[in-house]
Amino acid sequence: MVANPSILPPDEDQRMAAVRRYDILDTPPDGMFERITALAARRFQVPISIISIVDEDRIWFKSHHGVDAEQIDRAPGLCASAILAPDPHILKDASLDPRSLANPLVAGEFGLRFYAGVPLRTSDGFNLGTLCIIDKEARPIDQTQIEDLKDLASVVMDQLELRLSARQAVARAEIMAREIDHRVMNSLQFVAGILAMQSRSPGLQDAAGHLEIAALRVQAVARVHRHFYLEDTGENVSCVAYLERLCADLSGILERPITVVGDPGMIKTTLIQPIGLLVNELTTNAAKHGDGQIHVSYRVRGGRRIVTVCDSGPGLPAGFDVETARAGLGMRIINALAIQLKGDLSAKQNQEGKGACFAVNFPES
Repeated sequence: MVANPSILPPDEDQRMAAVRRYDILDTPPDGMFERITALAARRFQVPISIISIVDEDRIWFKSHHGVDAEQIDRAPGLCASAILAPDPHILKDASLDPRSLANPLVAGEFGLRFYAGVPLRTSDGFNLGTLCIIDKEARPIDQTQIEDLKDLASVVMDQLELRLSARQAVARAEIMAREIDHRVMNSLQFVAGILAMQSRSPGLQDAAGHLEIAALRVQAVARVHRHFYLEDTGENVSCVAYLERLCADLSGILERPITVVGDPGMIKTTLIQPIGLLVNELTTNAAKHGDGQIHVSYRVRGGRRIVTVCDSGPGLPAGFDVETARAGLGMRIINALAIQLKGDLSAKQNQEGKGACFAVNFPES
């Protein structure tokens, strides 16, 4: 039976979206909710107590103390009326109340006389259903009892919120696990690419040297990951904060002071790994070929991001050309990372006239 449009809440579509969000319909019996309805029946000395969820065309009972039915059609259900307002819906004698005289549950064989229902209201203002108490005898109810019933309804909602939070936490953990698997696979592919490039480098007969270089670059990948997972990352992360942590670690390893400056704002987590590996490679090269302090900057200019690493050494050799320099393994790795970022690699003398600066200019996404 389809619900009567005249008794639908004005926000019915949003309310039903909230019902689906809590994912409670047709779930198995739950001991916590069973205890609440049993407690309500004892507290108010009534034969029936129900936790109901109002669906599109039915009223489904999450817990039904004192009655065997698991659901009823929405149209005759008093809970469908109770969710129309945020206040308790009280019928002390339904056979005399004009709101319920024609209701089949009152006029028919069931013989309902007393009904008190408190809406199960979400934090964003939607009534999912009710906690109600029912009797086949008319009876009074005072304000203190109504407040007790409201408190029990709040306990029901607390449980629903806890279950929703738990499901959301599990869902986030599953998404994060898949994301970690994806990033680890990307890292392994990157390591495999480095080793493939290294295998084609001159001087392959120096096996020990090659193994040492390979081990250092695998450590670099691990370092980039470690600093990335120091915080609970979502889809975006602060690039400057990440580079500060990474470079503080690199400063100790390279035994060089490294300063980090940059523009605030968030960046997609998918870009953090190649940025971290790029900065790791550039700062390592700066420590190897330059002198003194190393400067790392991250800037946002006209919809593009610019990562720059400058050293304080003798500067670029005469006639230095980025294209020619890409023949070396280190520059080939840097170039591969710039391509992964869909960016352009450039090099120039430091503005202070001492040292070299390498920069990668890439789009925001």
